[in-house]
Amino acid sequence: MCAIVFALVAGTCATPAAASATGGIALRAALEMIGVPYSWGGGGVHGPGYGIGRGARTKGFDCSGLAEYAYARAGILIGTTTTEQWRSGVRVPEELLEPGDLVFFDSDAKRPGPEHVGLALDAGRMVHAPYTGAQVRVDPLDRPDLLGVVRPDLGRGDVAG
Repeated sequence: MCAIVFALVAGTCATPAAASATGGIALRAALEMIGVPYSWGGGGVHGPGYGIGRGARTKGFDCSGLAEYAYARAGILIGTTTTEQWRSGVRVPEELLEPGDLVFFDSDAKRPGPEHVGLALDAGRMVHAPYTGAQVRVDPLDRPDLLGVVRPDLGRGDVAG
């Protein structure tokens, strides 16, 4: 499975032995959604879904819906919004980032907290649902608005059912 999914992103398996099993499962689930359309408010634990507002006619994911789906596939409930997901585990220093960790971005200085989330593929890339009109894809992780990294499988007792 790893070879097939990761072939989409440079032909390598980005899940080293040091990475958590939960993070690896979540990352593979997110990578399987590459090409699914962005849908504002769309998606969740059961997969792509119709969003709200400008996402109402598109079946897909927004950023937090993709993250929620990926971690639900790994058996962890992290919440539906970036704010809930920001609080869903343990914050780790960027230099200790592992594949599958959630990476958060604060792109709106007027609103405190994260406005965007992706799943780290490796130290330089993430898989995410970027914006209306785009599709789930892999992009560089290095952005000036990086807020922090959260590892949901540490300190979480919720298990998806």
